[in-house]
Amino acid sequence: MAGTVAQVFKAYDIRGIYPEELDENLAYRIGRAFALYLRPRNVVVGRDMRVSSPTLAEAVIRGLLDQGVNVTDVGLVSTDALYFAVGKYRFDGGIMVTASHNPAEYNGFKLCREEAQALSLDRGIGEIRDLVLQGEFPEPEQRGTLEQRDILDDFAEHVLSFIDRSVIKPFTVAVDAGNGMGGLIAPKVFGRLPLRIIPLYFELDGRFPNHVPNPIEPENIRDLQRAVLEHQADLGIAFDGDADRMFILDERGQFVGGDMVTALVAKALLHKHPGAKIVYNLICSRAVPEVIRENGGIAIRSRVGHSFIKALMREQDAIFGGEHSGHFYFRDNWYADSGIIAAVTVLELLSREGVTVSQAIAPIDRYYRSGEINMEVHDFQAVLRALETHFHDGKIDHLDGLTVEYPDWWFNARPSNTQPLLRINVEATTPELLRRKTEEVLSVVRRAAAS
Repeated sequence: MAGTVAQVFKAYDIRGIYPEELDENLAYRIGRAFALYLRPRNVVVGRDMRVSSPTLAEAVIRGLLDQGVNVTDVGLVSTDALYFAVGKYRFDGGIMVTASHNPAEYNGFKLCREEAQALSLDRGIGEIRDLVLQGEFPEPEQRGTLEQRDILDDFAEHVLSFIDRSVIKPFTVAVDAGNGMGGLIAPKVFGRLPLRIIPLYFELDGRFPNHVPNPIEPENIRDLQRAVLEHQADLGIAFDGDADRMFILDERGQFVGGDMVTALVAKALLHKHPGAKIVYNLICSRAVPEVIRENGGIAIRSRVGHSFIKALMREQDAIFGGEHSGHFYFRDNWYADSGIIAAVTVLELLSREGVTVSQAIAPIDRYYRSGEINMEVHDFQAVLRALETHFHDGKIDHLDGLTVEYPDWWFNARPSNTQPLLRINVEATTPELLRRKTEEVLSVVRRAAAS
């Protein structure tokens, strides 16, 4: 049993299949362990719309109360709204009951401390796991108190404080919430702007009857693509299950990569914060740092993963950080990611410049990209050595796996944290060069993996 319990404690959250791997009993112990580890006085708890979320939230709250912590229950919220609550109302920590974009049978917890600083395996989650496994929880002098609070109006106003809402044009926007928390958050925020919203799957339903709430997979945005074309919308916006990630479709229904959205948001923010620092992860297109510099900003390259990006943003006082995966982080949002802040920032940029999404993207979508290619590899180091030997005449760095750069193309190969997969990204100045170089990289990997 201990092995099963331990495996739900992941690099950035706690997550497993309900109730086989994660149930109310474990949730209760996680509540007590979180309280013992963090020693908070006041903690805020929110939940998503998954079928098991109400009882898991009730159990984790009971654990916190029994360990002497005062709890504010904010009910149904998006993950970014929970982070907002921790920062805005100065809680000592927060727990969000969610499994984000995972299928319906999963649930879990995202944990943070004061200032919405997320816990990770080496910063808190590992210690909480060990306390859960030990199962020894000293009785507090007195039980905590519980109160309910509605934060969504405050959160909507916070989101809109990032833009000048008077400039927003009356766009038609198709929004796919995937039966996730975007269905609750989008009307609160977009309803305060002069937009015509075409809502898809706004009903909160943790069974996800229409599609899995993971917009990065092409099959999950087909309905949104159809809606954009059918309603002649100016753009489409898709949220994942807990609405912290966001993706955009242009007016033709074409998917816009997270790195292109990063460049658009960077451009919009640099209009207001000249000379500011902006962090991007090294999988993003080479166009991202170019656009940041062209707009007077300072581009800072990061490893992939939110803990690295947030740490670098805090260290450098960067105003914004973006990832190819649709995570967008804002300094003035306690460095936490928020899909909806990114969305309204893009709407403001389109309004100011008087352009369509495809027109805004055209000058920055300069290169051809392979997308992430996953290859099964068991000896990562041998494969990375083979790549470095083969491409020894390029500019080499090891910030995250191996990156090799040439004037007209580059690639990165990095091991997955969770599976025996090597993740490969290639970018080049022409489609033909991309095809040739991608094949060259993959053939080196295949040879090295086979030997």
